[in-house]
Amino acid sequence: MVVSAGRAERPKAMKDLLGLEQLSAEQIGYILDVARPMKSLFTRSIKKVPALRGRTVALLFFEASTRTRSSFELAAKRLSADTLSFTTSTSSVTKGESLLDTAKTFEAMKVDFIVVRHGASGAPELIAKAVKAHVINAGDGSHEHPTQGLLDIFTVLEKKRKIQGLKVVIVGDILHSRVARSNLWGLTKLGAHVTVCGPATLIPPGLPEIFGSGVSVSTDLAEAIEGADVINVLRLQRERQQGDYFPTVREYTELFGLTNERLRGAKPDCLVLHPGPMNRGLEISSEVADGPRSQILDQVTNGIAVRMAVLHLFSGPEGLPAVPPEEKQTTKSVQTTFKVLS
Repeated sequence: MVVSAGRAERPKAMKDLLGLEQLSAEQIGYILDVARPMKSLFTRSIKKVPALRGRTVALLFFEASTRTRSSFELAAKRLSADTLSFTTSTSSVTKGESLLDTAKTFEAMKVDFIVVRHGASGAPELIAKAVKAHVINAGDGSHEHPTQGLLDIFTVLEKKRKIQGLKVVIVGDILHSRVARSNLWGLTKLGAHVTVCGPATLIPPGLPEIFGSGVSVSTDLAEAIEGADVINVLRLQRERQQGDYFPTVREYTELFGLTNERLRGAKPDCLVLHPGPMNRGLEISSEVADGPRSQILDQVTNGIAVRMAVLHLFSGPEGLPAVPPEEKQTTKSVQTTFKVLS
């Protein structure tokens, strides 16, 4: 199990997954521990277990998504849950229905989970306070994207076998990135040293004060990635940018685009991550995205396992327990879940 780097926290049971900020290091480690055997299921001829048979997962996506939506749907189905999809353009939202009325409509259908993506920060929390179903945040505004943070950490953990002490660089549009915030919360709780890098206009102030001494800020990419173990490249979120944050896209690429030449400053076994979708030739070159250090497709695969673990662990009456069981008990519990199909 992943252990804390020493930050004092008072864990509590979580009905909903709204962000990694609210989770303890032990709870994060518990989810990652359960994700491992979930991933082992992918090599079986029958990639399904009855853990959530009879449960229903509603997918409320108010923003476009390829990876997250498909991943949650597949995760639910591999746990034998039923899924109920929602698309804004064909829903009553186009007739003026509010967010809460939409959520309460699905609760009236007796769904067990509401997985929600919304453009407004805090939307999942608003729903969570109004419904009894477990609410999973699939990305809200520029606030958090907790399952993306978890799958990124899981991907690093698979290859590096640890998080504590690693140098992780997050480069790009930090200001508008919910992925960056979830990674910052998760990585710092587990003891990584995180450097955020990008134009000064795209880095919010006060990050070390918010996330602790394990976080540093740089506007020089070459300096930031020197000796890096992991580089997580973020997409330029031009749909959220209101104003001019840099002179031209070409200049941004010249200063902050990740290329093989720039990667030479990192460690030889440095991992390259990207949450997708990628703007090839802008924030990352195709040579890097498709190169031997790239973990981008592994992230997609791992996302299913992590989301299976999240749905499984939050399915209890109180959700994720405040104090995770010992590792032996965790293994035994997951083995019991899998035994039916072994």
